[in-house]
Amino acid sequence: MLITKKHVSRRSLLRGAGVAIALPLLDSMIPALAPLARAAAMPKTRFVGTFAPHGWAPGYWLPKNEGALTDFSFITKPLAPFANQVTLVSGLDATSSMPPPGASGGDHSRAAAVLAGVQPKKTLGADIYLGTTIDQTIAQTFGQDTQLPSIQLGIEDQGAISVCPWGYSCAYTNSISWSAAARPLPHEINPQVVFERLFGDGGTPEERIARREAKASLLDSVTREVSRFQKMLPSADRQRLADYLDDIREIERRIQNASKATVASPDAQVPVGVPESFDEHIKLMFDLQALAFQGDITRVSTLMYGHDVSLRSYPESGVTTVNHSASHHGEVPKRIEDWAKINRYHIQTLAYFVNKLKKTPDGDGTLLDHSLILWTSNMGNGNQHSHVNVGHLLIGGASGRHKGGMHVKTSGSTANLLLTTLQLFGIEKDHIGDSTGTIALKG
Repeated sequence: MLITKKHVSRRSLLRGAGVAIALPLLDSMIPALAPLARAAAMPKTRFVGTFAPHGWAPGYWLPKNEGALTDFSFITKPLAPFANQVTLVSGLDATSSMPPPGASGGDHSRAAAVLAGVQPKKTLGADIYLGTTIDQTIAQTFGQDTQLPSIQLGIEDQGAISVCPWGYSCAYTNSISWSAAARPLPHEINPQVVFERLFGDGGTPEERIARREAKASLLDSVTREVSRFQKMLPSADRQRLADYLDDIREIERRIQNASKATVASPDAQVPVGVPESFDEHIKLMFDLQALAFQGDITRVSTLMYGHDVSLRSYPESGVTTVNHSASHHGEVPKRIEDWAKINRYHIQTLAYFVNKLKKTPDGDGTLLDHSLILWTSNMGNGNQHSHVNVGHLLIGGASGRHKGGMHVKTSGSTANLLLTTLQLFGIEKDHIGDSTGTIALKG
């Protein structure tokens, strides 16, 4: 075996006109027999915060037993193949999403609390106040040496919520990611915009439009650079790079197809470039997150499946009732079952992402080994607008800090899980929001 101290920088880019392609972690980025450099090149833990409104159908989400996660419920069954890296947490109350003492209403206006554990200030003015969300605390700690400290993604246009009732600002409905107490971060729903943000390099709008009109791939401008770079790499790295670039090209093709479809349908109720199919839309967003993690473009992301009063339907689930109406099932068994089918479909799309991370090599493991996904909601039983017993999921290895394979039944505020999540990233805090302590997880 040839041992050399020559290596490729982890921050290497393939550059072209208005393009900068970050690279996946390659063996060539780790100098031979150099422990300190090896440690510096090893992957960092990534974080994904996902939000789905109105919780899960009662009777369909809890496993039969506490402790070892040996059986999955109807809703969480799609995650069974990844059991050893899944922790289901039950018994927590979303106290920060509850109405303030002596008040009522506004349950749809406090979704932003899920990652902050702080009750939003009731105001329609500019004096909004929440708190820094855990994704941004993680980004401020581990995301400052990446191209993007974090990305905020969504599926529903935040402009669709123009009237926010009960005296709460629309900011609390439209964003689950806050970089400071009065600074909500807007989410992006257009895969084309996200793609350009990840791989563009300050190219002008005219360059981007010309490239799209010419039906040219973003990768075309770096073909010569790729060829030159691959000559420096051993065969295993050449193949890993080729697979990564193929993934970029395939995602770009799907985005272009979505753009053509929406241009061809001027009456479509979605912006140009946004897939009309939820299934294609969510998968594109998950694939873009995986690419961003693989290239170490960012280590932190959030994704909103929908607004709290979502009128989206999911025919792929076998149910045509819109999300919000389905959650108000009136305790009718057939309607609860329909709500459970929608919940299961959401978890099925999440399982697509989890599988993508599991199949993607990353240093001494996979992206799933080096990531932690937090699935959260603002309600337990959405039919009653109850914020009690809200189901949560932790998924991924968190670089060895999260073991999984457990159903943890606990009590207290959901902020306790937020505090526990920060500790899994080595961030020590006494409290966050209305937390009263941490949760004991396996390992």
